[in-house]
Amino acid sequence: MTHPEHTPASLPATASKRTFPPAGRSGRARRARVEPMVVRPLRDGRYAVETDGEDGGYVVDLDGVSCTCPDHRRRGARCKHLRRVALEVTERLVPPPEERTAVCAVCGGRTFVPLAFRGPALCAHHDHDLGALVADRETGDRLVVVGAAGDRADRAETDDGRLVADYPSNAAYGAHEPVFRVVYLDSLRRDAPVRQYAFPASRLRPLRSGEGGGDADPSPAADGTAPPTTA
Repeated sequence: MTHPEHTPASLPATASKRTFPPAGRSGRARRARVEPMVVRPLRDGRYAVETDGEDGGYVVDLDGVSCTCPDHRRRGARCKHLRRVALEVTERLVPPPEERTAVCAVCGGRTFVPLAFRGPALCAHHDHDLGALVADRETGDRLVVVGAAGDRADRAETDDGRLVADYPSNAAYGAHEPVFRVVYLDSLRRDAPVRQYAFPASRLRPLRSGEGGGDADPSPAADGTAPPTTA
């Protein structure tokens, strides 16, 4: 019986071998790019590498800079398998040793998270760092993220007992999305209590460097509804 630590953690058994352009390389560096290989992350942070014409493939330890192939074991060379794993990690095709593959809770796309991570996984398009400036896609108002992704929009309640997903202004966003807590940027400049709000992850758009926007006002919207507040 195969130990789970030595089994692939992400790629299906039918994954096809890929190649990369030679990019002017020679020797092992070239072979690492042009030879068809499959790199499979293992549950112990190592990688199984399969290539054409090699029986059973080899196991690469990227942190330990080792490979079970004869080229590395006998010659101590930085073999083509080590180089290929490093290349695929750099290209974000496989997770680095301290991370694992996960599915974005918003779009279902592939992302990488720390091995011990247990919260909702989000891809780079839908994750927001604490303190990040973002914009409300509905109004263009500028906001500051003050709380990490939490409950789903159809489970997170606001101060008035309503679910975030039940607000009409959130109808275009998935009820399954985790919510972020934010404050209006303009409210931080006022001598008044700062109120927090909760938005589905994809309703928040990261602000580009130097991007402007209208002054935000944490007052109810024109239709008489206010953005949902956190519990």
